[in-house]
Amino acid sequence: MPLWLEKILPIVLLLVAVGIVLARLPKVDLGHSEAYKRRRVMNWVPLGLTYAFLYFGRYNLSAIAADLDKTLLPKGDFNEIDGIGAWVYGISFLINGPLTDKLGGRFTMLLATVGSALMNVGFAVAMGSAKDTGDADTLKQSLTWLNALNMYFQSFGAVSIVKVNAPWFHVRERGVLGGLFGILISLGLYFSYDWSLLLARHAGLTMAFWVPAAVLGTFALVTYFLVQDTPSKAGFLDFDTGDASSGQVGTLTLAEVAKRMFSQRIIWFIVAIEFCSGFLRQAVMKQYRLYAKAIGEEGSFVYENWGVVLCVAGILGGVFAGFISDHVFGSRRGPVASVLFAGLLAGCALAFYSLGGPVLGWSVVFMSLCVIGVHGMLSGTASMDFGGSKNAGVVTGIIDGFVYLGTGTQAFFYGVYLPKNEAAKDPANWAVWPGAMLPVAMVGLVLCAFIWNARPKRHDAKH
Repeated sequence: MPLWLEKILPIVLLLVAVGIVLARLPKVDLGHSEAYKRRRVMNWVPLGLTYAFLYFGRYNLSAIAADLDKTLLPKGDFNEIDGIGAWVYGISFLINGPLTDKLGGRFTMLLATVGSALMNVGFAVAMGSAKDTGDADTLKQSLTWLNALNMYFQSFGAVSIVKVNAPWFHVRERGVLGGLFGILISLGLYFSYDWSLLLARHAGLTMAFWVPAAVLGTFALVTYFLVQDTPSKAGFLDFDTGDASSGQVGTLTLAEVAKRMFSQRIIWFIVAIEFCSGFLRQAVMKQYRLYAKAIGEEGSFVYENWGVVLCVAGILGGVFAGFISDHVFGSRRGPVASVLFAGLLAGCALAFYSLGGPVLGWSVVFMSLCVIGVHGMLSGTASMDFGGSKNAGVVTGIIDGFVYLGTGTQAFFYGVYLPKNEAAKDPANWAVWPGAMLPVAMVGLVLCAFIWNARPKRHDAKH
């Protein structure tokens, strides 16, 4: 069997199984016509795949970071580059959220894909030059700037997909949609980690950037020709989605949306939870491979198939989260986040006590399942619910911005405190890695209790 087919076959089989399960789930009947449902699928599937491939052009540097360590890019430098990029990503939402509400999610998704494609071309050129000259300092400087610009364009992705999907889905349909959001993230991570590494090892380092650039360019065209911002632009009637902007006339300014959002106690809890999830998500995904490489476990199944196992975990987590949200907890997102954060806390404890053993790899896979489910429920779904379709860009930006503040915090923290050089070979010296995740998971779980019964209020509701 060809290597590429061997890599992708488990994902295809799992997606087929998930598709069969989703097709047999009880449906929420809101009176949509069959023609509308078909057109909606033709809208969100291409858009979702475009979003997934944005991950291919975002995490490819992370995927090959362990192979670059001790040659062109030590892990301390990688964490610094990654931390700067994460904070640029988070802060960019203050600009890109309002722009998405003003310009439309379709247009800003095109900005994201084209911009990221160009930055990946820059990565390829910089990496090729450094490989020829061996100039690590120039490479670090180039990657810092390119990654920061890439993260600026990438920050349009999440707000764009939420902005486009919000008018097409009623609040009662969005739990499963949040699960699908998690599946898309998982597919993106699979392509990033497994295919980027495969390309780098078998076709040269630069191909880990040239290929994502080409894929993103292709899907920019797909988005342009197939995606529409609202049902009315595709020939159908717009409808009341039952979210927080129902009854609102026009689009609010950034200041008005922020004032409305932060006057709700629930939003403070959501952004705090998302800060925790951002810290945990990247602490797992970006530090595990550095850990395994340092202690000599790069031949383990989890390490060699990191993208596949992340993808499988994310798909299962997304389906589980979406199902229990809509079909067990009445379209509430808080209980789902609570269940998943309890799993994260258990996974952190298991990882702490299994350093150096084979169980650790599977404990972080389980944590990935939980944290991708949380991200789908809160960034992918709660942002639509509590911001509403008219303000989805700003609100998703605010919420996702805190995710990446958490991401940047973990990158800078671990860049300083993770063991280096010979000390990194001893698993016991990595106790700071899961040790720092434990209190973050505990705080996140406590915060989730405060949003257990949270539901969006209509704009025209009486208070």
